Amino acid sequence: MKKLYVVGIGPGAYEKMTIEAAEALKNSDVIIGYTVYVDLVKEHFAGKEFLTTPMKKEVERCKMAFEEAMKGKTVSMICSGDAGVYGMAGLMYEVGMNYPEVELSIIAGVTAATGGAAVLGAPLIHDFCLISLSDLLTPWEKIETRLLDAAHGDFVICLYNPSSKKRHDYLQKACDLMLKYKSEETVCGIVENIGRDGESEKVMTLKELRDTQVDMFTTVFIGNSQTKNINGKMVTPRGYKNV
Repeated sequence: MKKLYVVGIGPGAYEKMTIEAAEALKNSDVIIGYTVYVDLVKEHFAGKEFLTTPMKKEVERCKMAFEEAMKGKTVSMICSGDAGVYGMAGLMYEVGMNYPEVELSIIAGVTAATGGAAVLGAPLIHDFCLISLSDLLTPWEKIETRLLDAAHGDFVICLYNPSSKKRHDYLQKACDLMLKYKSEETVCGIVENIGRDGESEKVMTLKELRDTQVDMFTTVFIGNSQTKNINGKMVTPRGYKNV
């Protein structure tokens, strides 16, 4: 049985990659991924063969990985964060149905939710959900429903892909929806370039977040009704007594 790794490389910095992920890449002959992600790891894995495809060529990228594995090479398909969280793991299994001779091994990584949470403080200590604001693969109407349901349920909400050139007002629209159930004073936070050069964070209220400009490299955190600002850090209590 031929082996193909699907590897979450974490937020970007080599130090934030798991040991298991680094070992998989060291043991690979070929490393395949979206151009930006390959550029993040290239310097740490000299001597490997690197293959890339641009954005929106995900299916072709998966097929490329399986074809290389069929040649007898050890292959790693890399994703930022965790391969199983808005990553390539699911698509690899779907495409892999046509390559029964190849066994997939999924290597977990640090996703933006947990990487960004560590920068902000401790926003995800109680129930939370992840919602992507990208409507490239999900209709906006469905995203709206998820935002409303999560806000109504008083979840801490972590937003991926909050804005782009074509979706410059999506975070504002999302905040307006959540304000139907959340207070304007709800503690929120943003982290830019998690684990990469230029990393920065800011804690603010939901009212302030609504008018904040972000980009695709920003991860957004909206607290629940109990989330606090403790010395500039975003903290959601678990509910321990006698604190």
